[in-house]
Amino acid sequence: MKPRLFTLAAALWLLAGTGPAHGQDPAASPTAGTGAVGKVGLINIQEAIASTQEGKKALGDIQKKYEPKRNELQRLDQEINALNDQLQKQAATLSDEERVRLQRELDEKQRIFKRTQEDDNADFQNDSQEVVRRIGQKMVRVINDYAQKNGFAVIFDPAAVNMPVYYAANGIDITQAIVKLYDAANPVAGGAAETTPAPKSTASKPATPHP
Repeated sequence: MKPRLFTLAAALWLLAGTGPAHGQDPAASPTAGTGAVGKVGLINIQEAIASTQEGKKALGDIQKKYEPKRNELQRLDQEINALNDQLQKQAATLSDEERVRLQRELDEKQRIFKRTQEDDNADFQNDSQEVVRRIGQKMVRVINDYAQKNGFAVIFDPAAVNMPVYYAANGIDITQAIVKLYDAANPVAGGAAETTPAPKSTASKPATPHP
């Protein structure tokens, strides 16, 4: 029974809640109006966050903060193992009264261990999530700016769950083109009258990554 702490990886899903920064007017994009699709970029967001100077310091500070609690959990774990060994190895010689006393002590230490570990994991996770929020919010703005300046159409993380997209240029959205082609290939007799489409934002819209 060993102390189990959450890692930064367990907290990265919170980037989904930060929302990537919106881009500038697509006219400012290197690929806007050129007909070019643009480059596709890959980023390991977990590695990127952990590799920044701010990330290294924040993660180091968290490890130091929780080191005393880890030591406490290790001590409890050793005491639990010692009681288990005593109950097993001395089962034939222990009196019923002593066996009951040791079992109660063991049960109590196990309850304390479990409660302490759960509280410690929750606190560690909250602190890790805060690091991800703080650095992640700033990092997606950096990604967005970098993508526009260097002609990227899409930047996503292939290592993350569901491969979240951190940047997507408006020019690669083919939704309406596909709808028109489909309607042309599959005409509906007496189709609905055309309606004026709602105005679209001119800003690039990086897709919000999902956990």
